Amino acid sequence: MVACMKRSFFMPALLVVFALIAFSTVNARADAVFQTPQVRAELMAEHGAVAPGETLWVALALDIKPGWHTYWRTPGDSGLPTSIRWYLPDGITAGDIHWPAPERIAYGDLMNFGYHGKVLLLTELQIDPEYSGPSDVELSADSTWLVCEEICIPEDGTFSLPIQIDADPLLKNTAAGAAIAATRAALPQEAPWPVKATRSGDVITFTAQTETSAAAFTNAVFFPYTDGLIENAAPQTVRITDNQIEITTTTGYDADNIADAAGLIVLGDAGANSSETAATAYSFNAPIVWTGPATTEAANTLPIGLAILFAFLGGIILNAMPCVLPVLVMKALSFMGRSTTDASALRKDGLAYTAGVMVTFGVLVGALLAFRAGGDAVGWGFQLQAPAFVAALAYVMLAIGLNLSGVFTITGGMGAGQSLTMRKGPTGAFFTGLLAVVVATPCTAPFMGAAIGFALTQPPAMAVLIFEALALGLALPYLILAFVPGAAKALPRPGPWMDRLKQILAFPMYGVAAWLFWVLAQQVDSMGLAAALSGFVLIGFAAWLWDAAAKSSKTGRRVSTTAAALTMAAAIAFIFVISERPPADASQSADADGFSEPYSPGRLAALRAENRPVFVNFTAAWCITCKVNERVALTTSEVEEAFTRHNVAYLKADWTNRNAEISTALRTLGRDGVPLYVLYAPGSSEAQILPQILTPGTLIEALENL
Repeated sequence: MVACMKRSFFMPALLVVFALIAFSTVNARADAVFQTPQVRAELMAEHGAVAPGETLWVALALDIKPGWHTYWRTPGDSGLPTSIRWYLPDGITAGDIHWPAPERIAYGDLMNFGYHGKVLLLTELQIDPEYSGPSDVELSADSTWLVCEEICIPEDGTFSLPIQIDADPLLKNTAAGAAIAATRAALPQEAPWPVKATRSGDVITFTAQTETSAAAFTNAVFFPYTDGLIENAAPQTVRITDNQIEITTTTGYDADNIADAAGLIVLGDAGANSSETAATAYSFNAPIVWTGPATTEAANTLPIGLAILFAFLGGIILNAMPCVLPVLVMKALSFMGRSTTDASALRKDGLAYTAGVMVTFGVLVGALLAFRAGGDAVGWGFQLQAPAFVAALAYVMLAIGLNLSGVFTITGGMGAGQSLTMRKGPTGAFFTGLLAVVVATPCTAPFMGAAIGFALTQPPAMAVLIFEALALGLALPYLILAFVPGAAKALPRPGPWMDRLKQILAFPMYGVAAWLFWVLAQQVDSMGLAAALSGFVLIGFAAWLWDAAAKSSKTGRRVSTTAAALTMAAAIAFIFVISERPPADASQSADADGFSEPYSPGRLAALRAENRPVFVNFTAAWCITCKVNERVALTTSEVEEAFTRHNVAYLKADWTNRNAEISTALRTLGRDGVPLYVLYAPGSSEAQILPQILTPGTLIEALENL
């Protein structure tokens, strides 16, 4: 069933099918009735004649084959709502569709909202009081709908219906008039009593304080107008007293970005499942009021002092991560190459490097907080979810590697970018700090996860303070070399070995560039990757031209320098091409391991409902720590055997590209970055968070203790 598909994968295929159907029916005759094997669709009017200045109710009646269904205005976890496009004479205008109350339609771990049987979708036509057109009018409309059973079939029809517009109409009710009038009377009405929406953590409650007794109703269902407000497949707990109706359910993937709750409360008997048996439906719109924490208790109860300490320790450990280490060794070579007797100059270097780290962290956290305030579900490492940034960083790593290999050098006043990190003195130290932060974001060290998760639940000033503690930890080793007497003298003496080590350090840079292209291959389509590789070649060519300029005559230097600049501009242009490319097909992900299955909130809920233990791996292709953990621990035979022995379901939440559902899940667990490893024991409401640095023993021990 196509309803099983997530909408992001469903839409492209659906559009193609729609196009084919449109092509095959282009010569279809317009009529009031359109018949397919699954649906009989008819355009009908309440009256055959109407006077200027009055309104006319018309309906698109869908008579659906048993076992099949169509969709409501908010279709749920998949599907598409029915649409109507009107072609009306001047002086007649059509309003929006008036939707009858829907029913919940479950399929697997998904929940959709729609209709079985026969449904009338009403539209109100307004006739201008000054209407002066012909009295015999054809109402024309195109409609598309999606009808589903085990499969889904997109269908469309073209309709035409004659009516009369007369100042003194003789024709009144049509044969369909009674059905339209009955449907109009049963349409959802605005709630006549106040409805409150309150939220605590990932639980949202709708409370209607009715003015009259609600005891006649034994069941209530909430249907959202906004997709992502609730977890559609989650159970809805209902409590009805004499004059109060309370519905409690789980928030959805986009609930953090929704300020007002709008939707329907449909009241009926406990066994009522469809709009035909539902007694009453009321619409409402209410602001969501927080009555509890936004994240787990563990994240909120973390003392501020401990959060700062965790951030500081995480920053220190970050220096040993493979992302940052090559950059620090490269700067250490520059540090050793200068005189260690000038203590003042060494201290200036240390302070400049620290300033570079802290300023860059400040910019990153400022951008992160701004994006989140604007409604974007982003977290630590968010910039690496942008393919253009990944490509640009790969180009920088390649340029650094080529410089270390001696392919080109930058001297004098021509330096920019990479040359800034290779200069001696405060300027080079500052930009080395900047580069260290940029390349550190793919890594997450121990202690960092809890600190960052806590920071992003705090006011902006407190969040910046915690991130700057992380920055200070990252800068600490260089500060020690600069300020502790004798520390710099403990470094090896300068010598020819430094040039050889510098050349060796080029290869980690090439490795980082290659890894970034592997990440890019999972973010963009093949044409986007081709554009990135073309830019890669142009960077190498620009480096060669730059070196050739330094060895040429004055005229040759001018020509080579201009050619290098133009080549660099062309490489940068490819970055803009990459930013416009569509995402890679998830089915071709290089991370498919045949052992895990993709994460979704619905799948997690379904597995836990089966009372199975569930392990969730929050990961990303650009997260080096994640990849190391997967290679060292998660893909070993002993761990796989333990998963099988304990019947543990393994869900992989891939955050390589932006994913609002994963962002919400991370935030609910008190984290805002990856890696994160969570184990759900059968029958337990609490999630066990495992260490960020995994070993087979740690994971197997956790499984044994289930």
